[in-house]
Amino acid sequence: MTLAAICAKGSRVETQEREEEMAKNAIVTGAGSGIGRAVARTLLKAGYNVALAGRRREQLDETAQGLATALVVPTDVAKSESVAALFRTASQKFGRIDLLFNNAGVNAPPVPFEDLADEQWLNVVNINLTGMFFCAREAVRHMKNQTPQGGRIINNGSISAHAPRPRSAPYTATKHAVTGLTKSISLDCRAYDICCGQIDIGNALTEMAAKMQTGVLQANGTTAKEPLIDVQIVAETVLYMDSLPPDANILFLTVMANKMPFVGRG
Repeated sequence: MTLAAICAKGSRVETQEREEEMAKNAIVTGAGSGIGRAVARTLLKAGYNVALAGRRREQLDETAQGLATALVVPTDVAKSESVAALFRTASQKFGRIDLLFNNAGVNAPPVPFEDLADEQWLNVVNINLTGMFFCAREAVRHMKNQTPQGGRIINNGSISAHAPRPRSAPYTATKHAVTGLTKSISLDCRAYDICCGQIDIGNALTEMAAKMQTGVLQANGTTAKEPLIDVQIVAETVLYMDSLPPDANILFLTVMANKMPFVGRG
C-alpha cells in the first residue's frame, strides 16, 4: 500500500470516528407504529442512534428493519420500573441520552361522557400522562448527570391540548395536562441545559387517524371527512426541533392539516 493510500485510509477512519462521536442518541416511545415509527425511522436515517420503546417487540422490530443503529427495548411506559430499565439499557448502549421523544399514547372509545368506565379513564391517564411523566423523569435524571450536561425532551401533545373533540374527555384531559407538564419541565430543568418542548399534531395520517378519511363526529353532531397530512411532515418537524442549538428551544409548535377543524372548532 502506498503512503498516499495509507494516509487516505487513516483520514477515512478518523472521519468515521468523528462522525460516531458526533452521533446523537435518542429514545422514542410508542415507536412501534404511527407517529413514533415515522419519527424513529427519520432520526435513524439522519444518523441518530435510537432506542425504540413500545409494548410489542414484533412491531418495534418492523420499525428497526434495515436500520443498524436501532436498539429495540420493549417497554410499558405506565410502569416506572420498565421505564427505568429502558433508560438504563439505552444509556449503557449509547453512553448518553440527547433526545427523548415522549410520544406513547392511547385513546378511549368515543362514548358519551357518563358512560366512560373507570378502567377506560385510568388506562388513558396511566399511559398519556403518568407514562409521559415517568419517561421525562428518567430523561432528566440521565441528562442532568451526564457529561456534558443537558439534552432535549419533546412531548407529543395534540390539537386536543387546545380544543376537544366530541366524546374525548380522557384524551383531552391528559393532553391539556401534558401542556402543564411541558412548562414545568422547561422551567425546572433549564438550569441543567435541558430543553423541553411540545409538538401539537393535527390529523397526521396514521392507522389511528385513518378513520377521518371516511368521516368522524363533529361538534355540531354531524359526521364529516377531515383532511390529513403525511406523517413524514411530523417526523421532519421533530427532527427540526432537535436541530436547534442547546441554548434555543421551541416551547410549543403546532403542525396540522391546514383545512382541518381547529381554529373556530365547534
